[in-house]
Amino acid sequence: MRRLLPVTDQTAVEDREWSLDELADAYAYPDRAEGPWLRANMVSSLDGAGQHQGRSQPLSSDTDMRVFGMLRGLADVVVVGAETVRLEGYRPARAREAFAERRAAAGQRPAPAIAVVSASLELDFTLPLFAEPLVPTLVLTGAAAPAERVREAEKAGAEVVVAGDGKGVEPARAVRALAERGLVRLLTEGGPRLLGQFVAAKVLDELCLTVSPTMTAGDAQRIAGGPAVAVPERFALASVLEEAGFLFTRYRRI
Repeated sequence: MRRLLPVTDQTAVEDREWSLDELADAYAYPDRAEGPWLRANMVSSLDGAGQHQGRSQPLSSDTDMRVFGMLRGLADVVVVGAETVRLEGYRPARAREAFAERRAAAGQRPAPAIAVVSASLELDFTLPLFAEPLVPTLVLTGAAAPAERVREAEKAGAEVVVAGDGKGVEPARAVRALAERGLVRLLTEGGPRLLGQFVAAKVLDELCLTVSPTMTAGDAQRIAGGPAVAVPERFALASVLEEAGFLFTRYRRI
């Protein structure tokens, strides 16, 4: 891996494997005193596909998965849409020895919590994500969520967090609700509809986008979906790493 941006004296000669500590330093969250920080981690093909045959894994690489794990290792909570939980077979985040000291120093739990966004709560609460988490899984939903499904979620051990007055979840309110629980380093891994909602609500602070050197054609979804925003959101390029043709970029909202 080599750094392309920001440019340093070592940029041209650091084509080597980075340690997890070096990656973690490169992707460190801003000081928590600045309030909650929501970053997204997504992968896209060269022709704009956010997935292939319904999953993101075919666009990924070993290094991309290493970055994926590192970003989880830095986060307090991973926010994910219910459909992505179903399609990607989400499991609880695990504690990793490589991040134990860093997380303890930051006052974090051994592993990030998973927060699932769902209006209907049509989820399988017998799955390990709910039945066997190291840190209790949260379910973000609206005040009008079906009462019987709320009871099922709570019976399974999930913490139900109301973040909307109706059936759905209000993105800004979800961020606030998590921050009120001390979860200020937020990471979302999609899916596209959820990311689109965060963008439309202007609460996405940072996008970590892996550009995969692949072409898929077809009609796959982009990384963000849903209604278009009235005016495109501008982000500034913060850093670029490269390995084997994959670009690991970071953009911050201006």
